[in-house]
Amino acid sequence: MKYRMLGSTGIRVSRLCFGTLAIGPLQGRLSLAEGEALLEAAFVRGVNFYDSAEAYGTYPYLGRLTRAVAGPVVFAAKSYAYSREDMRRSLERAFDELRVDRVDLFLLHEQESAATLAGHREALELLAAERERGRVGAIGMSSHHVPAVEAAVDHPLVEVIHPLINRSGLGIRDGDLDGMLRAVGRAHQRGKGVYAMKALAGGLLRHESEQALAFVRDLPVVDAVAVGMKDLSELEANCAVMRGSPVPAEVAGRLGRVPRRLQVEEDCARCGRCEGACPQGALVMTGRGPAADPARCILCGYCGAACPGFCLRVV
Repeated sequence: MKYRMLGSTGIRVSRLCFGTLAIGPLQGRLSLAEGEALLEAAFVRGVNFYDSAEAYGTYPYLGRLTRAVAGPVVFAAKSYAYSREDMRRSLERAFDELRVDRVDLFLLHEQESAATLAGHREALELLAAERERGRVGAIGMSSHHVPAVEAAVDHPLVEVIHPLINRSGLGIRDGDLDGMLRAVGRAHQRGKGVYAMKALAGGLLRHESEQALAFVRDLPVVDAVAVGMKDLSELEANCAVMRGSPVPAEVAGRLGRVPRRLQVEEDCARCGRCEGACPQGALVMTGRGPAADPARCILCGYCGAACPGFCLRVV
């Protein structure tokens, strides 16, 4: 595994970051034992960087990893908190469930604009105070929105940015891929750490996964890439790509047999754009959002590409 410093934070991370959303209750629903085993398998392969969030429900998996491995690991935690009090509660929950007394990287979750970032001032100030106490290593923010990333570049408290980047620009809001790369380039020049998300566009680029992951890997302004993984085949394939090696044929064969499904996120606005974009006529809108006819759905991902809220994913 290759490693890089996360901007000017002094934090050394593996270029492959394990995105834990895929193993938790919102997606893969692995048991704690299964999740721990996969996280430990990643650690054995040189992965020392693990991304999580309060909303994912995956802190307990990482808490078990803390007790299972002897070497140092880097945890990224996230919270939607606005106030000092709410951020303090989020931080204490992370300490408790991760079983640590220091979180290497704590991020504001899913920022949308400069105004959104400004609205989290109290939470950022609390994190800055905890950084001075040594309980937080570095402060960051995550976003799908170009304006929020641009605002973070100039924000004095934001040291790390976790932006959405993929070769097709799928899911980028209030801008496009070129705009996101320009903003991230400025962040890199300022010495801010950058670790990308959604390199595979939530599964929509799975048919070109090696090329899609290599695209983000090779961006000089990106220090690490967070990828969701829910089984050993995905882990082995992603480790190979991040090393710059071809995916072994036997691993690629196992990947082809991994069951996939269409997932609709809870914040779906039921706008209906996905239904019109489906070339197979497989989607029907219901009171709970789009439902796919398994006899017609080929998991092509066109519905997700049409969704303005990035609420449909192939997982």
